[in-house]
Amino acid sequence: MSRFRRPEQFDLLPYIGKWLVIASVVAFLAGSASALFLFALDRATAWREANRWITWLLPLAGGAVGWVYFKLGKQVEAGNNLLIDEIHDPKKVVPLRMVPLVLGGTVISHLFGASVGREGTAVQTGGALADQLTHVFRFQPADRRILLMAGISAGFASVFGTPLAGALFGLEVLAIGRMRYDALLPCVVAGIVADQVGMAWGVHHMHYAIGEVVAVTPWSVGAVVIAGVIFGLVGLVFATATHQLGGLVKRWISYPPLRPMLGGIVIALALWALGRAGFDAHRYIGLGIPSIVNAFQEPSAPWDFFGKLTFTVTSLGTGFKGGEVTPLFYIGATLGNALAPMLQLPFAMLAGIGFVAVFAGAANTPLATIVMAIELFGPQIGPLAAIGCITSYLCSGHTGIYHAQRVGHSKHHGGPPEELRIADVPQFRKKQQTQHVSATKDDHS
Repeated sequence: MSRFRRPEQFDLLPYIGKWLVIASVVAFLAGSASALFLFALDRATAWREANRWITWLLPLAGGAVGWVYFKLGKQVEAGNNLLIDEIHDPKKVVPLRMVPLVLGGTVISHLFGASVGREGTAVQTGGALADQLTHVFRFQPADRRILLMAGISAGFASVFGTPLAGALFGLEVLAIGRMRYDALLPCVVAGIVADQVGMAWGVHHMHYAIGEVVAVTPWSVGAVVIAGVIFGLVGLVFATATHQLGGLVKRWISYPPLRPMLGGIVIALALWALGRAGFDAHRYIGLGIPSIVNAFQEPSAPWDFFGKLTFTVTSLGTGFKGGEVTPLFYIGATLGNALAPMLQLPFAMLAGIGFVAVFAGAANTPLATIVMAIELFGPQIGPLAAIGCITSYLCSGHTGIYHAQRVGHSKHHGGPPEELRIADVPQFRKKQQTQHVSATKDDHS
């Protein structure tokens, strides 16, 4: 007689109960921190807009934040990349000091006029707070990886009001072309609960009206593919320029606090010079939410995307704290708005697709951005947004805003090998090219 075997679903019950509780705790911590951060950010932005002279103090603010990180934050300076590295190769718990440092540094950056985002702060806060539970529950590396991923999902979801996109972001951002399904339940729970926690604290997220969405036809698909190629190339330029400027500044300036100070001088002088020329460049600093909203309501200036890109690359490349995602939303929305007349598409619709597609290319997260489009703009935009995001993702190449990302599966045959860090792809390409040249010479000899 064969022994009765208990259905495997019974064995899953402890796992489900465990992660429902833990992910909810992570979500409460991350959602509460995001709410505090967003309220502080709103206050800082409103004060800066009412007192524009404060941008002259941006160099001092940058130097002060740089000095604090130099003295207290060397262990956490890598930010999002530190979290990704810890998930791939767990070593030690992320220091709790990451939370006040990145939160304070980002609010100061916005208060004084740097062009940075907010996702980096929310993701780092969520990840760092979640990782403190490692000691409480005595997690082994496998569970700690899931815990960090849930923290990332909770932070992203609560700062943008996109719970499902946040869940997918925590799963997708780690490696190009690969996701870990063992963290699916914790990330989804963390994303949904963190969003609800933020709303319970009184957070209100921006809503965008895209109006008409054209039918899926050969013309609309072809037009969105063309736009997607451009979105991906712009995402590539943004990521590459930010990293190259950061590397250049580090080589030129050995004392870290001087780097954001120099960036602050450049930004303050640029604002003054453009103002003297009769051009209000203040719309290119901070989050730029009014300009994003405007891109859905009326035609934008065709150079707005480039202006935001330039100010953001300068801010992040010289060491100001914050994130890249909201500036990428700005760049994508205004670029889509500018491309719409040429592609004969509604400008609000293409602004919405650009909003998510440039981010998809720069962050290598096409699935999260497709879901984000549906959550923000409604299901009607889903098919065309999917085409735009996937095209952008493919055309941005093996680069991205997160250098610690791994190549899980190459975007094309003959691409970089699996598990290679994005930061090491250029070196791999150079080595590959050298080997090809050597082989060609051998063939001719």
